[in-house]
Amino acid sequence: MIDNLFISIGVIIVIATLFAYIARLFKQPFILAYIVAGLVIGPVFGLITNSATIATLSEIGIAFLLFIIGLEIDLKKLKNVAFVSSLGGIIQILLLFTFGYIISMFFGFRNVNAIYIALILAFSSTMVVVKLLSDKRQIDTLHGRIIIGFLLMQDFFAILALSILSTSTLSFYPIAMSLLKFMIFLVISFIIARFLIKHAMKFAAKSQELFFLVSVALLFLFALFAQYLQLSIIIGSFIAGVVLGNLPYQIEIVGKVKSLKDFFSTIFFVSLGLELSLTHIADIIKPLIILIVFVIIGKPVLTMFLCAFFGYRKRPSFLTAISLAQISEFSLIIVTQGLLLGHIGQDVFSLTVILAIVTMTITSYTISFDNQLYNFFSKYIGIFDSIGKKSSHLEYIPKRKEVDVILCGFNRIGYSIYRVIKKIKKKLLVIDYNPEVIRELIIKKIPCLYGDVGDIEVIGMLNLKEIKMLISTVPDKLDNLMLIKKTKEVNKNAIIFVTASQVDEALELYDAGADYVILPHFLGGEHASVLIEEFGLDINKIFETKLKHIKELKHRKSIGHEHPRHH
Repeated sequence: MIDNLFISIGVIIVIATLFAYIARLFKQPFILAYIVAGLVIGPVFGLITNSATIATLSEIGIAFLLFIIGLEIDLKKLKNVAFVSSLGGIIQILLLFTFGYIISMFFGFRNVNAIYIALILAFSSTMVVVKLLSDKRQIDTLHGRIIIGFLLMQDFFAILALSILSTSTLSFYPIAMSLLKFMIFLVISFIIARFLIKHAMKFAAKSQELFFLVSVALLFLFALFAQYLQLSIIIGSFIAGVVLGNLPYQIEIVGKVKSLKDFFSTIFFVSLGLELSLTHIADIIKPLIILIVFVIIGKPVLTMFLCAFFGYRKRPSFLTAISLAQISEFSLIIVTQGLLLGHIGQDVFSLTVILAIVTMTITSYTISFDNQLYNFFSKYIGIFDSIGKKSSHLEYIPKRKEVDVILCGFNRIGYSIYRVIKKIKKKLLVIDYNPEVIRELIIKKIPCLYGDVGDIEVIGMLNLKEIKMLISTVPDKLDNLMLIKKTKEVNKNAIIFVTASQVDEALELYDAGADYVILPHFLGGEHASVLIEEFGLDINKIFETKLKHIKELKHRKSIGHEHPRHH
């Protein structure tokens, strides 16, 4: 058994790195690798069994993990979260908590244990889901934006739950006092940030070394302040992140402390494996199986129902649902705190850790093969379109149905294209599968139709024979291949513009018959090069263009076209 703290950390990092390397080879989430590494170090070989060492490492890891999560939450963006993500997210959390509580009571878990199990089911993993969506370049898709909104609401409620559960006794008076302290802490933190920290960071930013030290010092200062108020230090760490994340130096702070976060969060997830008890497996196997089934089937069904209820069609609803079919790193933090405070036993802790391992692993596959899964299940989930039947009337098509141009996707690029089409006075029809976008277009009397261009039934509703041009700003390769094929079958003269995320996809779309492929991440460089060629070193022309650009950016901001910052 190793008691030396330095040697303990060394063993943890070396073995965690080995398992992370294996996870990378098999394209599995690193969190799972770290937990398995902890299982090997602790329960299997007994290299580290000192509970005090494990608790210390775990607490430091949680503090840095929540600090970074807080840094990446932009409060200004909460007002732009879709209606389904805010109100729907709250309803989802409450329903999942209720079902979780009923299931846990059925299996004999009572009172506090049942509350903890209900909470772990209510949240999904921000770290795993955002990483997988980023890898697939789906963050800015419709279902990606809905998912981010759900996760934002869940993160907020998870921190609220942590503040309530930080009391040693779960009764009305301690909980009320804990919430009051939390609100006091929150108010004081934002006052200090506005009048003191903002100016201190401005001065510190002149020195990279001092800037780093001030950032880390503020993490510990907020953690100590939280402990003084008898709140958890991890609450202080999270609020420190939120406060600093809403200052102008957010990107620089993340860049400075991200490596520390990766280091200490690795230690935290390894510590979960260290504390996992294999002796309780036989006792929890039945509730574990039921909870796994609930998370990977019941949770997505509930999420799909909510998305459909708020007017979204089955495809974005399905892709959102399967992406949230796991429990969260916050669930792991909640049970870790519960174990330290004596609220729950080793059985509930082990149940949660194994549930995380299984559901996060399954998620890595469901998100990777989301389109294939949708194509397989689409014929069985038509009921979800009927739940949101009010959305079937989301269209505005004038009596004169002649259309010159069909625009698929009214996003940032689509908006720019719409303005040009309007300027050259061509008849336009917009197709979009975001009901909120369609409602705005109806108000503005812009011809539009609610639907998913990846749905063959929707494509069949379009009069592709008569159009002169088809433009798709949807960056999904399979959807665009289908549009090209169906358009070329009936109208060989139509000009087709489509969008791709990668060069290989663009070349494949050209081979399929696209006339031009838009690559959004290349557009900025191309536009800048044109401006440089046109203006040369004429400062007056540059200044005039700058003023026009600022005016355009302010207009874009007013209509919600700011690029979202994701956590």
